[in-house]
Amino acid sequence: MALVIPKAYKSALDIRETEKAIRITRELFKATLCKKLNLERASAPLFVKAGTGINDDLNGIERAVEFDILHMPGVTAQIVHSLAKWKRIALKNYGYKVGEGIYTNMNAIRRDEETDNLHSIYVDQWDWEKVIARKDRNQDFLKETVQTIVDIVCDVQEEVQKQFPALKRKLTRKVTFITSQELEDLYPDLTPKERENAFAKEHKTIFIMEIGDVLKSGEPHDGRAPDYDDWKLNGDIIFYNEILDEAFELSSMGIRVDEKSLREQLQKSDHEDRLMLQYDKMLVNGELPLTIGGGIGQSRLCMLVLEKAHIGEVHASIWPDEMVQTCKDAGIKLL
Repeated sequence: MALVIPKAYKSALDIRETEKAIRITRELFKATLCKKLNLERASAPLFVKAGTGINDDLNGIERAVEFDILHMPGVTAQIVHSLAKWKRIALKNYGYKVGEGIYTNMNAIRRDEETDNLHSIYVDQWDWEKVIARKDRNQDFLKETVQTIVDIVCDVQEEVQKQFPALKRKLTRKVTFITSQELEDLYPDLTPKERENAFAKEHKTIFIMEIGDVLKSGEPHDGRAPDYDDWKLNGDIIFYNEILDEAFELSSMGIRVDEKSLREQLQKSDHEDRLMLQYDKMLVNGELPLTIGGGIGQSRLCMLVLEKAHIGEVHASIWPDEMVQTCKDAGIKLL
């Protein structure tokens, strides 16, 4: 249990104020995100069929929650890990054009998550995806989109603070961009998480680019499935969290693979067998639009804006007994 207990922590809002502030934060962010990125709401599945390649593989080792269905013999359904792949198919099926996109209210269960201040077995995030032109598959377009999302977060924080004056902390709007290899070169003796902590503490708001491919050290900065993000055009939005004194990832996002980068990444990761899956076949055949997208943690956003020390202060889940007691003793009130 990697739990951080901040010294002399006391929530700025009580539980009833917190619940009100959660609603306001989510509504403000969702509305602004849709306006700034030209997104429309889409209904999202809680589960998909196993064996289609549609479910997100995350790091490739997490077990999905599975179940059978009474009147569908031979079919196994999986609770989604995220909707990274489903969204791209939806954009095709629903007829979205370049510059248009969707967002979904995604809920998931990640049974193998190691719970701590930021991680829960229950996941709630906004999954969004937008159709782009081939000329926009570049780092400049990616950086522009990242800055837009960071500006939205800061705008929401400022508005929430007007309604809840007890909240005082300020996020940094200026994003410092760095590749995962540059970060390793800068801190060669640190682990990837330690590198993030050090760089975020200095620069406050950062975007670590090019995640998934193997670095000079022989290891990737972090795991990424080979068949949704383009490893040269993706990254993580990270804020420095003063309360926890560490890097705080809010969003994993990126420009998605095209036919060429898909084949390259499947070969690099020794997953060429996925070319037999429905989703990957559609990609290779050019049947899916070129897109950019990501996931933005709803509870993580609330935790950051409402100055909370534990994600369990902004959503209800199940926690190890030891963690529950430790939080109680420290005055951290889990929902």
